[in-house]
Amino acid sequence: MPLNSVLRVEELRKSYGNHEVVAGISFELRPGECFGLLGPNGAGKTTTLRCCLGLTAPGGGRIELVGEPVPVRARQARARVGVVPQLDNLDPDFTCAENLLVYGRYFGFRDEDIRAQIPRLMEFAGLAGKENADIKTLSGGMKRRLTLARALVNDPDLLILDEPTTGLDPQARHLIWERLKRLLAEGKTILLTTHFMDEAERLCHRLAVMDAGRIIRQGTPQGLIGEFIEPHVVEVFGEDAPGWAEAEAGQFARRCEVSGETAFCYVEDARPLLDHLAERPQLRTLHRPANLEDVFLKLTGRELRD
Repeated sequence: MPLNSVLRVEELRKSYGNHEVVAGISFELRPGECFGLLGPNGAGKTTTLRCCLGLTAPGGGRIELVGEPVPVRARQARARVGVVPQLDNLDPDFTCAENLLVYGRYFGFRDEDIRAQIPRLMEFAGLAGKENADIKTLSGGMKRRLTLARALVNDPDLLILDEPTTGLDPQARHLIWERLKRLLAEGKTILLTTHFMDEAERLCHRLAVMDAGRIIRQGTPQGLIGEFIEPHVVEVFGEDAPGWAEAEAGQFARRCEVSGETAFCYVEDARPLLDHLAERPQLRTLHRPANLEDVFLKLTGRELRD
């Protein structure tokens, strides 16, 4: 029977000592969608994922993963889930094909059935012809793509990706995005955590923004942009930008935020501000549409998180 909800989380809580890491969050993944879980470092994202997989016992709430209650039937649920962890954990002593073979055995598949899948998985990862390559000879992007292929060995109902493109060059990131879009087109469901807001904006149908263990907003990327940010952003750069922003930005911008030597001006109509700045050649400007990163920074702040 088709699932109405691939993952349902209700009032999830988790504390370590007196520190509540996850503070009663609720969200749901629908079949065939990419759902983003975004937040600064320490927001509670990784703990949430671990609870959803039954790897960390929750302190309260309810989790249903691919129709199974977690943690009671977490092992059965994980058999239908693929995971790409934050850090690659491929076995360096095995070839690419051997990594896929050994991983498939964890799910009880016969070796001949796994071997029959390997050419398709390697092609999907853009690694055709690398079946016998030593893991230590692969680039970072190749390892990441192989980890993604490995997560598909069991043909999962849900794919959980924890920061899948961190540390990759633009070419590798775009290739992984293309592969993820292909999976979505095939009907797979994806739960994605990422610090790249352009990645979330490209891939996610819906998303939730977490901070301090709570979900502070949920919605579609474009819906959240339209709700929280003016349509135009003018970035003003230079040593004089902070002083200019304090003295003059208020005449043109509904909202202006200064970070270092950059002033971010949020406006409904950029033309008056751009005409004004054209008369100040000491200031450099960038005019762009509002994006998801603007939303993220407005909701969670610009201060550095460790």
